[in-house]
Amino acid sequence: MSLRLNETAPDFTQNSSVGPIHFYEWAGDSWVVLFSHPKDFTPVCTTELGTVARLKGEFDKRGVKVIGLSVDSTDDHVRWANDIKETQGTAPNYPILADADFKVSKLYDMLPAEVSGDPSKRTPADNQTVRNVFIIGPDKKIKLILVYPMATGRNFDEILRVIDSMQLTVAHKVATPANWKQGDDVIITTAVSDEEAKTKFPKGFKTLRPYLRLTPQP
Repeated sequence: MSLRLNETAPDFTQNSSVGPIHFYEWAGDSWVVLFSHPKDFTPVCTTELGTVARLKGEFDKRGVKVIGLSVDSTDDHVRWANDIKETQGTAPNYPILADADFKVSKLYDMLPAEVSGDPSKRTPADNQTVRNVFIIGPDKKIKLILVYPMATGRNFDEILRVIDSMQLTVAHKVATPANWKQGDDVIITTAVSDEEAKTKFPKGFKTLRPYLRLTPQP
């Protein structure tokens, strides 16, 4: 199954570090970040899980639930959490799916359907495609997919920036330009006429081209 933006995120029930999780029920009406890992006890992933734990308050402020995934057992997850706490200063404070049967990895098109067997006998390189970030909206649609190589740690400040942009653009008829961050000017979408823009954006707007109009962030 190949996943694309704006398609419905697959539902599942899977064991995790906090017990069984029925994904849709757990997600509720929240935004969700699902980020995956090829194997427990891997160096880059250890730093990522610790970073997300430290940033959890930022995700909470935005109404975003975070859930990890790794292709290993819950027992391994518990032992790995201790390593993460000792080396990164903060243990995971969010669930980590135990995808030892590869179910979620296959559902989300991170591993081929034919993968099977004992996950402990697979190396991180065998699972190197399990390095995705999915942002899923309250409507259960996939809003973003990022895929990282194993040797490159993910930039979670960028993921928070993207969430800020998406939540803003859902609330207003705007788009965000390159390298946008909170407080910068935004783009009025072409679906909004100049007359409508005068009402919707009382701070005014600057027309660089008929299709490119900038206004202060609403």
